[in-house]
Amino acid sequence: MRIGILALALVAAGLAAFLARSLVSDEKPQVVVPQIIEQPMAEVLVAASDLALGQRVSKGDLVWQPWPEDAVTNSYITQDVQPNAFDVFGGAIARSPILAGEPITNGKLVSFENAGFMSALISPGMRAVSTKISPETGAGGFILPNDRVDVIMTMRLRSGSTEEDGGNNGYRSETILRNVRVLAIDQTFKEVEGEQVVVGKTATLEMLPAQAEGFALAAAQGEISLALRSLADTGRNDQVPTNVSAEQTSGGTLQRGASVRVLRYGAETTVSTIAGRGK
Repeated sequence: MRIGILALALVAAGLAAFLARSLVSDEKPQVVVPQIIEQPMAEVLVAASDLALGQRVSKGDLVWQPWPEDAVTNSYITQDVQPNAFDVFGGAIARSPILAGEPITNGKLVSFENAGFMSALISPGMRAVSTKISPETGAGGFILPNDRVDVIMTMRLRSGSTEEDGGNNGYRSETILRNVRVLAIDQTFKEVEGEQVVVGKTATLEMLPAQAEGFALAAAQGEISLALRSLADTGRNDQVPTNVSAEQTSGGTLQRGASVRVLRYGAETTVSTIAGRGK
């Protein structure tokens, strides 16, 4: 009797152990999955490549990039606020070096609408000289921004002022500047697509400081002509500083205001500039 009870107890114990082991082996460990919180993002205008100081920015140099909304400052340009940013800043000038991926701000680029665009457009070490012009014929406006011109001074010489020598007058012409870049015609800084001429009242040229002094003196003492250079030789770096001294022009007399003569494709236009008289 005892042996039967003992055997039954052993069987029950073994069955309990088997069941407990099965339950433990079937239990799978729980994996804790971290909860992912999506952070709000904004499309921010950034530089697609490194931009140097004074570099003209094209649309390909700009790109929209996702940016955390909490890191967006008021100076950043976002697609929601300014979706036409590529059109606004295409052709702008970099005020400072900008690294690739760096957000673009209004202070880093200067566009055509900004008052400081001309100073950003001028090459380092150069000066911008503006001359008032008023076309006298219908063939004006053929010189466009970014064209290259030679500046020619023509002065009237008086060989004598007494009746003995007859007071004969002569002219002297000399190229005082070569390969001068045209910055703007009036407030136009670039050639308008499909437009062949820009008729304006002011022409702005880029030149060295010494050249600017000589140009101002030449315009006051004689007649200034702008000869358009061929596209084939506009890349030649033959612009040299030329000083027009008072001694060079002291013998000239001017009966009317100085003028600028524009030549392009054989068409000529004479326009008036500042009035002056030789000493």
